[in-house]
Amino acid sequence: MKRNTKSVMVGNVQIGGGAPVAVQSMTKTDTTDVDGTIKQIEEMTVAGCEIVRIAVPDKDAAIALKEIRKRTAVPIVADIHFHYKLALMALEAGIDKLRLNPGNIGSLERIREVVRATEAQKVPIRIGVNGGSLEKDLLQKYGTATPEAIVESGMRHVRILEDLGFSNTIISLKASDVNRTVAAYRLMAEKVEYPFHLGVTEAGTAFGGSIKSAIGLGILLYDGIGDTIRVSLAAEPHEEVRVGWEILKSLELRKRGVTVVACPTCGRLDIDNFVEIVTEVERRLAHVEEPLHLSIMGCAVNGPGEAHDSQLGITFGRNVGMIFKDGVPMRRVSGADIVEEFVKEVEILRSEGSGAKSLIEEKRLVQIST
Repeated sequence: MKRNTKSVMVGNVQIGGGAPVAVQSMTKTDTTDVDGTIKQIEEMTVAGCEIVRIAVPDKDAAIALKEIRKRTAVPIVADIHFHYKLALMALEAGIDKLRLNPGNIGSLERIREVVRATEAQKVPIRIGVNGGSLEKDLLQKYGTATPEAIVESGMRHVRILEDLGFSNTIISLKASDVNRTVAAYRLMAEKVEYPFHLGVTEAGTAFGGSIKSAIGLGILLYDGIGDTIRVSLAAEPHEEVRVGWEILKSLELRKRGVTVVACPTCGRLDIDNFVEIVTEVERRLAHVEEPLHLSIMGCAVNGPGEAHDSQLGITFGRNVGMIFKDGVPMRRVSGADIVEEFVKEVEILRSEGSGAKSLIEEKRLVQIST
């Protein structure tokens, strides 16, 4: 059962309060490079990014943020550390959320000034605790960045805001490993009703980091904990977005774009370039937003069965592909032409509006109703 939380609006995107889990990422350009940043934001939104976070390390970045805000409609989060005036400049630029730890920006009067400005513009604040940058006294108390230390740090910042009457808050508690991250969020879930931004921080490369993120976020999301996610990879931000969507799709929490079921191959494989075909089909269909369930199978053992549960499928035999639609054989295509012909069939399916609801979802609804 999904954890009950407050509802917080980030621009036009609802976080918490029963809303679908939102996917976000962070630009990796120099923020003062407005054109480069806008280009990266466009790549992210095409991949399905619903909220974009931007680093604001100095005054020049805050000035650039105003121009960036003018040139994109996606909700923007300003990432601020230590400097309260940068937070005020970001708010003046028209951003939709602040990522800011109130205990790190100076005196109570400075915090109050930022809180008043956020309240005036109805902008939420995300408290973001990172296991790698905990307060020194907590490290001395706990010996290291334990889940309990991370949660205590988060509660300090929460209380600062609550004492000022501010509750338009989102919380993140990130460590660079799965166990501490999961434990910290579970502990915090017992203490507050604020929505959670999930992430395993500094997760690693596209390969290792994706696995670590999928496990950590997957555990929490399966338990009903988490309202928005960011996958942190040493990779391009649109790749983070793609991984985030795959995590949500695998748990059937969201539906977007193409899901390809592909066999792992074995000695029964009847085509030489199977992996290249699957990779090229995914690449050619990366722009598709409608939820489509496709299968590409290398032989006739599991192929027809998977095709039966897919809107479109391919099964190979002796270098010839059979294209299925809703489990029914349509036509044979040579292996050399299969990518082009399969992509054509997908586009025809889209033009018919068949991507609005997947065949699997329809079957599930029928099962529930009976």
